[in-house]
Amino acid sequence: MEVDEPKEVWNGRWAHLRKILERKGPLTPTAFEPSPDRLDFLSETCKLLVIGAGGLGCELLKNLALMGFKNISVIDMDTIDLSNLNRQFLFRQKDVGRSKAEVAAEFINKRIPGCRVTPYNCKIQDFDEQFYRGFHIVVCGLDSIIARRWINGMLLSMLDYNEDGDLDQSTLIPIIDGGTEGFKGNARVILPGLTACIDCTLDLFPPQVNFPLCTIAHTPRLPEHCIEYVRLLLWQKENPFGEDISIDGDDPNHISWIFEKSVERASQYGIHGVTYRLTQGVVKNIIPAVASTNAVIAAACANEVFKLATSCCSPMNNYMVFNDADGVYTYVYEQERNPNCLACSNKPQKLEFPPCTKLQQIIDHLINNPAFQMKAPGVTTSVGGKNKTLYIQSVASIEERTRPNLKLSLDELGLQDGSELVVADTTSPVSILFHLKIIPESS
Repeated sequence: MEVDEPKEVWNGRWAHLRKILERKGPLTPTAFEPSPDRLDFLSETCKLLVIGAGGLGCELLKNLALMGFKNISVIDMDTIDLSNLNRQFLFRQKDVGRSKAEVAAEFINKRIPGCRVTPYNCKIQDFDEQFYRGFHIVVCGLDSIIARRWINGMLLSMLDYNEDGDLDQSTLIPIIDGGTEGFKGNARVILPGLTACIDCTLDLFPPQVNFPLCTIAHTPRLPEHCIEYVRLLLWQKENPFGEDISIDGDDPNHISWIFEKSVERASQYGIHGVTYRLTQGVVKNIIPAVASTNAVIAAACANEVFKLATSCCSPMNNYMVFNDADGVYTYVYEQERNPNCLACSNKPQKLEFPPCTKLQQIIDHLINNPAFQMKAPGVTTSVGGKNKTLYIQSVASIEERTRPNLKLSLDELGLQDGSELVVADTTSPVSILFHLKIIPESS
């Protein structure tokens, strides 16, 4: 069916928004002053960054563009897979293999007159502080806890405080974060430095499924065991793409290699069910998505973006949960800040261990403790006034050189009560300072 080219301006296009922005209502804050300038700011000045162009991202881009936001940037490093087409409606079969961000931007720019969506086919970690300072609001439609924590840490690191320790609110960039898991979802408003941040509520995220290493290595029973064997053990042994190359879940070549090796291992143990899609799901920890849940959560997020951009209504305070597995249930409550939050408390963190503790135990603590949940922490310190790298996992050559330190105790490493440990991890754009407190050994 032929569709006429949409016109950028027609009578009454923004009449519904003008009714909200150019007059007061029973729910408008007392400080709200109706004005045509509010619509002008929304459409001409306000710059939004949407992170993720998948299930949530497609809905968000559509909603925000139709609400009148014309200056939108979208970041997504992923490419379109055939399985995406059942819910990511901005994509067509001819787009399979292309960048999600680029195709989504093309679709919105063509379909919604006047909207200018700028795509970035890369990681959020590829940009620095200066890039993120160019936006008024950041909207997250992510399926990765690591990425959420990273952008949360970036926006927190951009905050300025005066001599009295009060936040300069002109440096604050709000985060609207949405997440879905099957028939469950949540939307939240984060004002960095003022309200609970992502790291304040790490316990809300579902725990990652981990299989015992002994089962993976010696007695696999499930397709997932075979995939994890290749991912955790065989990759490091064979280094199929080079010694310093880690697994990239968005690289089809990496996923294909893991898939092929997983099929081989599964055949050795008579295990059936290893597929390319399952391999990708295990490597990337993908949770099945439901289109209707994405639509509801994206609508809630877009509504909060509109409130913040126009001040026509008080934003949600500050966390909404949604569940339509059995009927429809939704509830909004205030998530409180964690005074000892790793990211936003502005306090050095404490690590308490006896002197006999091995470095490996400290690494395990940083990974497994619910308050930290790091992925591959690297630790440096200062001994005798000289910087010392204790362990770095991300670079193969340094990992090999520092690996013997894992078996050494705090005493043997020269660490004392009050020593400072600087920890770098993929979950944060900035290093985190820990103060070591030596405690007596338990009898």
